[in-house]
Amino acid sequence: MPGRVPLARALSKLGISSRSEAIVQILEGRVAVGSRIVRDPGHLVVPETARITVDGQPVRRNSWRLLMLNKTRGTVTTRHDPEGRATVFDALGDEARGLVAVGRLDLATTGLLLLTTDTQLAHRLTDPASAIVRRYIVTVRGSLPDSDAERLVSGIGGLRANAVRVRKRSARESHLIVELREGRNREIRRLCAAVGREVTALKRVAFGGLELGDLPPGRWRSVSKDELRRAAGPAAGVPSR
Repeated sequence: MPGRVPLARALSKLGISSRSEAIVQILEGRVAVGSRIVRDPGHLVVPETARITVDGQPVRRNSWRLLMLNKTRGTVTTRHDPEGRATVFDALGDEARGLVAVGRLDLATTGLLLLTTDTQLAHRLTDPASAIVRRYIVTVRGSLPDSDAERLVSGIGGLRANAVRVRKRSARESHLIVELREGRNREIRRLCAAVGREVTALKRVAFGGLELGDLPPGRWRSVSKDELRRAAGPAAGVPSR
């Protein structure tokens, strides 16, 4: 039997917005249950049966979708930016409806970003317990010695990379392949700063077995359930239908 959940969680569960975005919508008086505006994010509803509207538009569960976007530099991973900066959802246009980002990439980071209508999937993929590897191409100033690359893996200040490989180094810059198993806020930038190296370029090229490949910057493609199962394995928990 369907259970009651807080209204903010219901909007997230239905794939309408992230939980934080739903809270803002509710507090702004944009959400109604039946004929009544509800301003309490904790108001309990049954998502499967409640008549919910946002900005006067009926809320319906979105069909399952997972997209891969090649995020460009200078775009933020949020639906609405108070500073007016371009967002990843702007890049998707009408396709953005019902999608939430699977984790975040900061303003200056480019590359593979997943977005889905399945908020539970987004949680599973970003849960540290899932230990899904994210792979990045990183450029830092100066020549990074092997000893510093080893420090990034052994750990500094509670942060650590899963693996680091130096592809190229010169007096001017070094190019690295860095793997993480959880996406902490600005983790690679903070790790590199701890060994005295400024990151000048950071691009995510893989999330689990999903590869960015030759997807052009600013473009996106659909990811099927079968592709996700092959790429992420049991951690994805993708239903067969």
